Amino acid sequence: MTAVRLAAVDVGASSGRVMLARVGPGSLELVEAHRFRNEPVRVAGTLHWDILALYRGVLEGLRAAGPVAGIGIDTWAVDYGLLDATGALLGNPVHYRDERTEGVGDRVAQQLGPDRLYATTGLQHLPFNTLYQLAAAAGTPQLDAAHTLLLIPDLVAYWLTGEVGAEVTNASTTQLYDLRRRAWATDLMTDAGIRSELFPPLREPGTRIGPVLPALDLPGSPDVMAVGSHDTASAVVGVPAVDGHFAYISCGTWSLVGVELDAPVLSEPSRRANFTNESGVDGTIRYLRNVMGLWLLQESLRTWGTTDLPALLRQAAEEPAFRYVVDPDDPTFLSPGDMPARINSACSRIGEPVPDSPAATVRCILDSLALAHRRAVWQAQRLSGRHVDAVHVVGGGARNDLLCQLTADACGLPVLAGPVEATALGNALVQARALGVIGGDLASLRSVLRETQQIVRYEPRGDVAAWRAAARRLGWDD
Repeated sequence: MTAVRLAAVDVGASSGRVMLARVGPGSLELVEAHRFRNEPVRVAGTLHWDILALYRGVLEGLRAAGPVAGIGIDTWAVDYGLLDATGALLGNPVHYRDERTEGVGDRVAQQLGPDRLYATTGLQHLPFNTLYQLAAAAGTPQLDAAHTLLLIPDLVAYWLTGEVGAEVTNASTTQLYDLRRRAWATDLMTDAGIRSELFPPLREPGTRIGPVLPALDLPGSPDVMAVGSHDTASAVVGVPAVDGHFAYISCGTWSLVGVELDAPVLSEPSRRANFTNESGVDGTIRYLRNVMGLWLLQESLRTWGTTDLPALLRQAAEEPAFRYVVDPDDPTFLSPGDMPARINSACSRIGEPVPDSPAATVRCILDSLALAHRRAVWQAQRLSGRHVDAVHVVGGGARNDLLCQLTADACGLPVLAGPVEATALGNALVQARALGVIGGDLASLRSVLRETQQIVRYEPRGDVAAWRAAARRLGWDD
């Protein structure tokens, strides 16, 4: 079969893009058709996503891409839009970094039982999980008036096709999905005071959602296809691994660090370590931990008002290693704001030296992220029993040479960096397989990536014991 043109809509926490993929047997090309910013808006004290601006960016990108055979949509997880009985949106979706969930997660987890929550959903305890967002919104006129809840990629698909549904890889991030039954956890919803009728039917990656609405007048009148609509699910498809003995770090605003498994790990040690089990493509499990990621660097650059990251990285490489370290998952780093000041405060609080320049702050961030990557990789192996021979770094962080080398050094394992656009590539590969352009299992899809994409290898160097000592300053053990 000849190659087809596909549009991969990939919307992240800071920007969105529509990528044009040309996929055929043994061939895979990707070019950017359109990129647009994703800028949250604070209104009357609440932080919202500007969903209409994002939708406009998607439409502009699809028109720029030209005629395609299929469209796949992936975005970040947990956030949602509410529709009334006529299908109209009830206000802009609230951003997961909004303060409305402060303290709610602990209260709801105690009410429902943390053991029960983990045994049912397999999810790590994060304060912004959809369950906690809905608990925070309880009793509001908007939620009371809602007829349907759609996660962000499903909302965009609805506006494109008029079809309502929930793709499973994103549904599994809500803490309202029964991982073993592969169904909505309706009993959990009832006990949490959440109406189960809000949640639409589930759909699997690789299924056809429907044709684009004629009124949108998009070139070629393509079908919208369900892909791994949680961007990490698509990114993991886009990992060019040779076999199953790999760890992945999908590194962007967040670092999602884990391994790919055939079955969830629901043990008590796993729950205490705050590891999550999320559905992946082809029935796999993404067993991982969320690490705060390059958000710390992004917010620092915004605070400093600089875009010259390459210069800062060169200067940071000359800074002494491990002079300053913090826990990237400190809750004080979650919200937007003056990140360098928060890092200084965190250093002082735990008795660490305080960075005295932007370059020192950048080195603190990258050393700390590498330490957190190391911790998650080793915990994932121990808790899952899956041995790892290499760490694949995909996403925007694969461009960061210093972070990739530090991660290899910290883990004591080779790091294979790339592709940068793993999410869009995984999105396109699932579409292409659903359309019959290519065949095979995940291993077959990944072989196409190895044949067509550039991958940079970083060998571990230095003293692993020094990294262990730095981790112990944060109270972390192997």
